[in-house]
Amino acid sequence: MEDQTKKNQINIELTDDIAEGVYSNLAIITHSHAEFIIDFIKMMPGTPKAKVKSRIILTPEHAKRLFKALHDNIRKFEQMHGPIKESKDGGTPPFTMGGPTAQA
Repeated sequence: MEDQTKKNQINIELTDDIAEGVYSNLAIITHSHAEFIIDFIKMMPGTPKAKVKSRIILTPEHAKRLFKALHDNIRKFEQMHGPIKESKDGGTPPFTMGGPTAQA
């Protein structure tokens, strides 16, 4: 039984630069018949251009697995920390891209 468990394990390497992560505050998802593409974007206030920081390409099967895993993790997070509050504006970032800045 223990040998079977070892056969099913995957050895995953996480390098320092990848472990650092990439900040994203917007994701755009597109798909074709064969794949889902998720572009993770970093938008900053007062900047006229947002940049794609990372692109992940998944098969439909893996996209569905990711969806289920995210759903399960959000449920667990909310059980521990309470509901995640969603903005009332439908997820629009709280700033304009390249527009006038607020003044106090």
